Amino acid sequence: MVVLAAIAELFGGNAGTEELEAFYPIRPDCLADIPKTRFRPRVGKTLSARRWHAAFSEDGHLDIEKVLRRIQRGGIHPSIKGFVWEFLLGCFDPNSTFDDRNQLREQRRERYAMWKTECQNMVPVIGSGKYITRPIITDDGQPIEGEDCHVTSAVSDNKKVAHWMLFLHQIGLDVFRTDRALVFYEDEANQAKLWDILAIYSWVDDDIGYVQGMNDICSPMVILLENEADAFWCFEHAMRRLRENFRCSTSSIGVQSQLGILSQVIKTVDPKLHQHLEDLDGGEYLFAFRMLMVLFRREFSFVDALYLWEVMWAMEYNPNIFSLYEQPDAALDSNSTQTLHAKELKRYGKFQRKNLQNGHTDKNCALSVFLVASVLETKNRQILKDAKGLDDVVTILGEITGNLDAKKACQNALKIQDKYLKKAKKS
Repeated sequence: MVVLAAIAELFGGNAGTEELEAFYPIRPDCLADIPKTRFRPRVGKTLSARRWHAAFSEDGHLDIEKVLRRIQRGGIHPSIKGFVWEFLLGCFDPNSTFDDRNQLREQRRERYAMWKTECQNMVPVIGSGKYITRPIITDDGQPIEGEDCHVTSAVSDNKKVAHWMLFLHQIGLDVFRTDRALVFYEDEANQAKLWDILAIYSWVDDDIGYVQGMNDICSPMVILLENEADAFWCFEHAMRRLRENFRCSTSSIGVQSQLGILSQVIKTVDPKLHQHLEDLDGGEYLFAFRMLMVLFRREFSFVDALYLWEVMWAMEYNPNIFSLYEQPDAALDSNSTQTLHAKELKRYGKFQRKNLQNGHTDKNCALSVFLVASVLETKNRQILKDAKGLDDVVTILGEITGNLDAKKACQNALKIQDKYLKKAKKS
């Protein structure tokens, strides 16, 4: 009984709040400005370190079904969050052993070190513990004198290098503004670590490069995973889900497909609201752009955003995600609903399981779309009554910042998904 009381005290009430503050301390001068945190680790619901370690077999196979069930009930304890995310994002296969994962981790660290060395040879400030916030080359690829980054020769003859270098200072400016309320980023070395990862990622994935908002996605990985290479690969796997959100051109925005799905969802489940938004010239749902692009980072406190992400990823979980990333050809048959039995379906997250059962496989139909729909539904009456233009819609939705319960939002999103799938099936 004494042990149970101690655990309850650790996970509940003010002790839970104090524990979170110990993991993610806030600068005293920022306490009044940040949204209220609602998430609390709860005994019996939150995936604890003890439950996490108990989910592995002796040689390292992970019982992903048990883990998903616990995360979907109450999130992940901060002490193990980064390690669990690596599985949720497909960095590792639950069916692998400890030895398999250690070998893969070392291979990835070596690959990251190779890329980092390649980037350092071009811009030596990378890996120095510092970062840049001013341009280091001109638009035509000439080095700018006086910048302490030792770019000594023109790069105008190499478009990839020139394009990459032109964006490095913008990454630095965004890094400087990232999660500034957290004590963690008072240390320039931690800011530089975030900058290094984003700079190297933009070099490796030159098709997408760097787009503002990636810093918001990457920052938690840097905080949760001490090893820089591990944090890079966690971010890289998150971007495999999200990279199309950041693909923008003069004629389209990355989340356009998801906005189109959102329009279909609202039109199906709440035609009156959809028509009102259409009448306000908001039928393209551009007001939801930011929510989808950076997964509600600006609408929640840091802690609540992390909780929302891991619950989303658990609900969207596909047990074949590792194979889909590492061996896409071998995993093609794994998505067939005809070959999945009830026992196998339990290894999928709630959201993904329901999609499979209904034959719904559109990759743009992500849980985040239904989360936006759930937000719109909570503001339904106010939008219908008070919104006379799109600016009013934006203002009304802005009121959710710090006032949204992540767990309830996910529950409502699943209800809307269920309603949408049923209506879509009938039509």
